[in-house]
Amino acid sequence: MNSNDKILNREKLRAQVERWRGAGEQIVLANGNFDLLHVGHVRYLRGAKELGGKLIVAINSDSSVRALKGEGRPTIPEQERAEIVAALADVDAVVVFPELDVRALIHEIRPDIQTKGTDYTADSVPERDAVREVGGRVEIVGDPKDHSTTAIIRSRLEPGQR
Repeated sequence: MNSNDKILNREKLRAQVERWRGAGEQIVLANGNFDLLHVGHVRYLRGAKELGGKLIVAINSDSSVRALKGEGRPTIPEQERAEIVAALADVDAVVVFPELDVRALIHEIRPDIQTKGTDYTADSVPERDAVREVGGRVEIVGDPKDHSTTAIIRSRLEPGQR
Protein backbone atom coordinates (compact mmCIF):
# COMPACT_ATOMS: atom_id res chain seq x y z
CA MET A 1 0.00 0.00 0.00
CA ASN A 2 1.26 3.45 -0.95
CA SER A 3 1.70 5.56 2.20
CA ASN A 4 -0.53 8.29 0.73
CA ASP A 5 -3.33 5.70 0.57
CA LYS A 6 -3.15 5.54 4.38
CA ILE A 7 -4.18 9.21 4.69
CA LEU A 8 -7.96 9.24 5.06
CA ASN A 9 -10.62 11.87 5.66
CA ARG A 10 -13.03 11.28 8.55
CA GLU A 11 -15.71 9.63 6.41
CA LYS A 12 -13.29 7.18 4.78
CA LEU A 13 -11.67 6.49 8.15
CA ARG A 14 -15.03 5.56 9.72
CA ALA A 15 -15.71 3.15 6.85
CA GLN A 16 -12.23 1.62 7.14
CA VAL A 17 -12.61 1.18 10.90
CA GLU A 18 -15.88 -0.68 10.34
CA ARG A 19 -14.17 -3.00 7.83
CA TRP A 20 -11.34 -3.67 10.27
CA ARG A 21 -13.77 -4.30 13.12
CA GLY A 22 -15.75 -6.66 10.87
CA ALA A 23 -12.51 -8.60 10.35
CA GLY A 24 -12.03 -8.84 14.13
CA GLU A 25 -9.29 -6.21 14.41
CA GLN A 26 -8.73 -4.08 17.49
CA ILE A 27 -8.55 -0.31 16.87
CA VAL A 28 -5.71 1.68 18.47
CA LEU A 29 -5.65 5.48 18.31
CA ALA A 30 -2.57 7.66 18.77
CA ASN A 31 -2.62 11.40 18.29
CA GLY A 32 -0.39 14.46 18.33
CA ASN A 33 1.17 17.27 16.35
CA PHE A 34 4.04 15.21 14.88
CA ASP A 35 5.87 18.39 13.88
CA LEU A 36 9.52 17.54 13.09
CA LEU A 37 9.23 13.78 13.44
CA HIS A 38 11.84 12.52 15.91
CA VAL A 39 12.83 9.27 17.63
CA GLY A 40 10.40 9.91 20.51
CA HIS A 41 7.53 9.90 17.99
CA VAL A 42 8.78 6.68 16.41
CA ARG A 43 9.06 4.96 19.80
CA TYR A 44 5.61 6.19 20.82
CA LEU A 45 4.01 4.86 17.63
CA ARG A 46 5.92 1.58 17.87
CA GLY A 47 4.66 1.15 21.44
CA ALA A 48 1.11 1.86 20.30
CA LYS A 49 1.35 -0.70 17.49
CA GLU A 50 2.75 -3.32 19.86
CA LEU A 51 -0.60 -3.27 21.70
CA GLY A 52 -2.01 -5.08 18.66
CA GLY A 53 -4.57 -4.28 16.03
CA LYS A 54 -4.76 -1.43 13.55
CA LEU A 55 -2.98 1.79 14.47
CA ILE A 56 -4.69 5.05 13.51
CA VAL A 57 -2.69 8.23 13.97
CA ALA A 58 -4.65 11.47 14.30
CA ILE A 59 -2.56 14.53 13.47
CA ASN A 60 -3.48 18.04 14.57
CA SER A 61 -4.26 20.39 11.70
CA ASP A 62 -2.06 23.44 11.14
CA SER A 63 -4.65 25.70 12.79
CA SER A 64 -4.96 23.51 15.88
CA VAL A 65 -1.15 23.28 16.24
CA ARG A 66 -0.98 27.10 16.10
CA ALA A 67 -3.69 27.34 18.75
CA LEU A 68 -1.85 24.87 20.98
CA LYS A 69 1.79 25.83 20.35
CA GLY A 70 1.65 29.45 19.18
CA GLU A 71 2.65 31.39 16.08
CA GLY A 72 5.50 29.92 14.08
CA ARG A 73 4.22 26.39 14.54
CA PRO A 74 3.88 23.98 12.97
CA THR A 75 7.17 24.02 11.12
CA ILE A 76 5.91 21.37 8.67
CA PRO A 77 2.47 21.70 6.95
CA GLU A 78 -0.23 19.19 7.94
CA GLN A 79 -0.30 17.28 4.64
CA GLU A 80 3.47 16.75 4.76
CA ARG A 81 3.30 15.69 8.43
CA ALA A 82 0.54 13.23 7.51
CA GLU A 83 2.59 11.83 4.62
CA ILE A 84 5.67 11.37 6.81
CA VAL A 85 3.73 9.57 9.55
CA ALA A 86 1.85 7.44 6.99
CA ALA A 87 5.20 6.24 5.62
CA LEU A 88 5.99 4.50 8.92
CA ALA A 89 5.44 0.74 8.81
CA ASP A 90 3.68 0.66 12.18
CA VAL A 91 0.95 3.06 11.01
CA ASP A 92 -2.19 1.71 9.35
CA ALA A 93 -4.10 4.97 8.81
CA VAL A 94 -3.64 8.72 9.32
CA VAL A 95 -6.30 11.41 9.71
CA VAL A 96 -5.84 15.15 10.15
CA PHE A 97 -8.22 16.72 12.66
CA PRO A 98 -8.99 20.42 13.25
CA GLU A 99 -10.14 20.23 16.87
CA LEU A 100 -7.83 20.94 19.81
CA ASP A 101 -8.27 17.39 21.12
CA VAL A 102 -9.50 14.06 19.76
CA ARG A 103 -12.77 13.71 21.71
CA ALA A 104 -14.94 14.06 18.59
CA LEU A 105 -12.83 11.51 16.71
CA ILE A 106 -12.99 9.11 19.66
CA HIS A 107 -16.79 9.26 19.54
CA GLU A 108 -16.72 8.67 15.76
CA ILE A 109 -14.38 5.67 15.61
CA ARG A 110 -14.72 4.25 19.16
CA PRO A 111 -11.13 3.02 19.57
CA ASP A 112 -10.49 0.01 21.77
CA ILE A 113 -7.34 1.75 22.99
CA GLN A 114 -6.19 5.35 22.96
CA THR A 115 -2.47 5.76 23.51
CA LYS A 116 -0.55 8.69 24.91
CA GLY A 117 3.14 9.23 25.52
CA THR A 118 4.95 8.99 28.82
CA ASP A 119 4.49 12.70 29.52
CA TYR A 120 0.96 11.63 30.56
CA THR A 121 -0.46 9.25 33.13
CA ALA A 122 -3.67 7.32 32.55
CA ASP A 123 -5.42 9.84 34.84
CA SER A 124 -4.00 12.95 33.12
CA VAL A 125 -5.03 12.08 29.55
CA PRO A 126 -7.48 14.86 28.60
CA GLU A 127 -9.75 12.56 26.57
CA ARG A 128 -9.81 9.64 29.03
CA ASP A 129 -13.50 10.15 29.84
CA ALA A 130 -14.44 10.05 26.14
CA VAL A 131 -12.44 6.83 25.71
CA ARG A 132 -14.24 5.22 28.64
CA GLU A 133 -17.62 6.40 27.31
CA VAL A 134 -17.07 4.39 24.11
CA GLY A 135 -15.85 1.32 26.02
CA GLY A 136 -12.13 1.77 25.39
CA ARG A 137 -9.11 2.12 27.60
CA VAL A 138 -6.10 4.43 27.76
CA GLU A 139 -2.54 3.09 27.58
CA ILE A 140 0.71 5.00 28.12
CA VAL A 141 3.43 3.93 25.68
CA GLY A 142 6.82 4.97 24.34
CA ASP A 143 10.09 5.94 25.91
CA PRO A 144 10.63 8.58 28.61
CA LYS A 145 9.79 12.06 27.32
CA ASP A 146 13.41 12.99 26.53
CA HIS A 147 12.59 14.33 23.06
CA SER A 148 10.31 17.10 21.87
CA THR A 149 9.95 19.26 18.80
CA THR A 150 9.99 22.37 21.01
CA ALA A 151 13.35 21.33 22.50
CA ILE A 152 14.76 20.57 19.06
CA ILE A 153 13.69 23.99 17.76
CA ARG A 154 15.12 25.75 20.83
CA SER A 155 18.44 23.95 20.50
CA ARG A 156 18.78 25.13 16.90
CA LEU A 157 18.15 28.82 17.67
CA GLU A 158 20.92 31.27 18.34
CA PRO A 159 21.32 31.95 22.10
CA GLY A 160 19.73 35.40 21.76
CA GLN A 161 16.64 33.94 20.04
CA ARG A 162 15.74 31.38 22.74
